[in-house]
Amino acid sequence: MGVTKSEIFTDYQNKLALAARVLGHPARIAILQHLFKTDSCVCGDLVGVIGLAQPTISQHLKELKNLGVIKGNIEGTRVCYCIDTQKWEELKELFAGFLDQTASEKSCC
Repeated sequence: MGVTKSEIFTDYQNKLALAARVLGHPARIAILQHLFKTDSCVCGDLVGVIGLAQPTISQHLKELKNLGVIKGNIEGTRVCYCIDTQKWEELKELFAGFLDQTASEKSCC
């Protein structure tokens, strides 16, 4: 397996690629959509909603938490997850900067 050589790319390019990788799984998209609808939930709730095993849900939550788009609060023996609104806004700006580019009409390939 090759080395990615991430140091040759800009900080922006690396951040965008990482965010795209984390958001590139349909289970994580489903988790985020559920959190937006409910404002917060417990991992066990997601098992019934998403239909994946609890350890799988936990792994997806870990990836989203590492990216920073969700945060968890301990409530007794459970962890309640919600969207980190500040990080979500930063992520929106990150993608908007990339997606707002326009291809030249004169492009020919």
